[in-house]
Amino acid sequence: MKKLITSALVAATFSLTAGMVSAADAPKTIDQLLQQVKVDRANEGQTNAKREREFQAERGDKAALLKREKDALAAEKQRGKDLNQAFLDNERKIAQLEEDLKTAQGDLGEMFGVVKGEAGDFAGKIAASNISAQFPGRDAFIADLGARKSLPKIEELEQFWEAQLFEMVQSGKVVKFDGAVTAIDGNVVNTSIHRVGPFNLTAEGKYVVYKPELGLIQQLSQQPEGYQVSAVGSWENTTSGTAPFYIDPARGVLLNIFTNKASLEDRLEAGGTIGYIILALLALGALIALERLVTLTVIGGKVNSQRKNIDNPGNNALGRILKVYQSNKDVDVETLELKLDEAILKETPALEARISIIKVIAAIAPMMGLLGTVTGMIATFQSIQLFGTGDPKLMAGGISMALITTVQGLIAALPLMLLHAVVVARSKSIVQVLEEQSAGIIAEHAEKRAD
Repeated sequence: MKKLITSALVAATFSLTAGMVSAADAPKTIDQLLQQVKVDRANEGQTNAKREREFQAERGDKAALLKREKDALAAEKQRGKDLNQAFLDNERKIAQLEEDLKTAQGDLGEMFGVVKGEAGDFAGKIAASNISAQFPGRDAFIADLGARKSLPKIEELEQFWEAQLFEMVQSGKVVKFDGAVTAIDGNVVNTSIHRVGPFNLTAEGKYVVYKPELGLIQQLSQQPEGYQVSAVGSWENTTSGTAPFYIDPARGVLLNIFTNKASLEDRLEAGGTIGYIILALLALGALIALERLVTLTVIGGKVNSQRKNIDNPGNNALGRILKVYQSNKDVDVETLELKLDEAILKETPALEARISIIKVIAAIAPMMGLLGTVTGMIATFQSIQLFGTGDPKLMAGGISMALITTVQGLIAALPLMLLHAVVVARSKSIVQVLEEQSAGIIAEHAEKRAD
């Protein structure tokens, strides 16, 4: 039992002092173990006392550090109050100094307001001026002068005056310079550009425009009328004397408006299906009228030639009537008259063929135009019903159809009516010649029978 207790005490002692005593130095007896415990206890007491002294010293340091930080915080708070007060005092001083500055400036302040307003307006003008296409970047200084809050210097005022004078001088010049022109497809071409004051820019016989927002010279997507564009080329090639030239007094505004002008293709497309039908009717009527005019002209020529050679009837309208007479010389007058009338009736359908179709087409074309007008107005009212009247572009399609088809119908009807009248007159003139010749033959035959 004693040995068991001894072993338990040894194990407990080793568990408390693990890592401090190696297996070689382990006590062998209970007395040695007791002595070892006393020694360890004394060492542990010294260690704990040392640690307590360190903790107390560190506690004093922390208290001193805390006091120092509290003093710094109080100092910073006081400094913040002082700075805030100084800021408020400076604000009041600045406001007072600004009032004093305005008072001291007097007329200079009024002058500065005028200069600032004029500089702002002038910067916008020269930025959009065609002269800036030749001299880019001129508006930077003027725009800065207009946005400045301080009084300009004498040198800056002189520079502003020189910029205005330069604009005036260049406005009266017609010059030629090299530059880059951006084509409609995006390609950039370096070419010679002509400038007519601040009004127009031309290149390679066409009008070009300056886009200040892009800083580019661009071709127009659509040029003005042909006679206006043709004048550009002749004017550019003129080396002496004078040459006609069309100027845009709005300095490019009218040219930009021309790009939104509807072309002939746009107008035809605006007519829609009904517009194309009207154009087809016009083409059909014109072809029929042309065919009738050619045919009747040939027949009329043969008839006129036959009138000069009555005795030898040929293969033509009058010749066939003369053959009828030659075949019926021995009949009485009434019978001959009936025979000749029959021959004339046989020739008349060939002379009047398809003429009535021209008249019908001329009557149908304006009716088709009216149909397009009604259809376009219906589409317009439907757009109004769905989207209201806030955006006119939504109604533009229906209005275009309503107007274009009416115009197309009238354009188709007028020439067709004229062609119909010409063809009818040509046909009637030939029939009249046949009737005159027939009447002459009957009269001559009646005289022979009377003898």
